[in-house]
Amino acid sequence: MATPTHSQGNTTAATGAPGARSPQAGLVATALTASLLLSGSPWAVAAGPVDTLLDQWRSQGTREFSAERGSALWSRHTAARSCTSCHTPDPRAAGKHPQTGKPIAPLAPSANPKRLTDTREINKWLLRNCKWTLGRECSAQEKGDLLTWLRAQ
Repeated sequence: MATPTHSQGNTTAATGAPGARSPQAGLVATALTASLLLSGSPWAVAAGPVDTLLDQWRSQGTREFSAERGSALWSRHTAARSCTSCHTPDPRAAGKHPQTGKPIAPLAPSANPKRLTDTREINKWLLRNCKWTLGRECSAQEKGDLLTWLRAQ
């Protein structure tokens, strides 16, 4: 096998065609990309917490997540409660706890960039608020639908 040569910055493969890449060049590029992703490099593109959770819930056999179903869940009233009881109908607005009056920062990431940035916090609040609002834990489908809708706000 002929060794690639360099001509005017283009790799010339054994075929001699300018710009043709050798198989080794593709392997090197793949290896460099993989090492960047695994190294924690600031240039690596990592999935965010919401994407990580959505992938996790998809693996549990959910159907495609729906912002429309997420919106319906947000507004659903059960036992005189809904998500809007504390968070307001618009997740971009600040809310408050109905009993304590404690302010609640907007839940939509577009209004509050700190929201939906930590997997542990997302799981903690979904567990707590689903139990309080619905009287049970939310299903993977409900959580995925809700986060899909919230992220779009």
